[in-house]
Amino acid sequence: MTQKTLGKTPCVQRLGHVAIRVKDVERAKSFYMNLGMRLVWDDLDWCYLEAGSGNDGLALLGPGYKAAGPHFAFHFTDRKEVEQIHNQLKKSGISVGPLHDHRDGTASFYLQDTEGNWLEMLFVPGEGIATNQ
Repeated sequence: MTQKTLGKTPCVQRLGHVAIRVKDVERAKSFYMNLGMRLVWDDLDWCYLEAGSGNDGLALLGPGYKAAGPHFAFHFTDRKEVEQIHNQLKKSGISVGPLHDHRDGTASFYLQDTEGNWLEMLFVPGEGIATNQ
C-alpha cells in the first residue's frame, strides 16, 4: 500500500483517548477510578473516564457495545479542522465513516490507518467533554 499525501490538512495535535474492550464495565470502571481517574460519562454498556490536568481519556467498552470497537482518538478543539480532515481524507481516496454529532457535544468520524487500526478524529468543545454525572 502506498502512502497518500493529504496536502494542507490540519495537523493532529493531541492524542486524547484510548478505547478498550472490557468484559465487565462496572469492575473495570471501579479499577480505573481507584487509580484516580474521574468518571465523565456513564452508560449501560460503556463509560468514559479522564485523568490528570490534560483530561487524558479512557473509554471502557462493554461486550454489548456496538457503536465502536477498540480505537484511539485524536482530539481537536475546532470542529472546522475535523471537517477539513474528513474532506481531505475522502478526497485523497481514504475510506472514512460519516461525521456525526454525539450526545455529549462532541462530533467525530472513524477510519482505519494503513495497518488496520481504528482511530477517531474527535471535536471536543473548548469547555471539554460534557458529563452525565
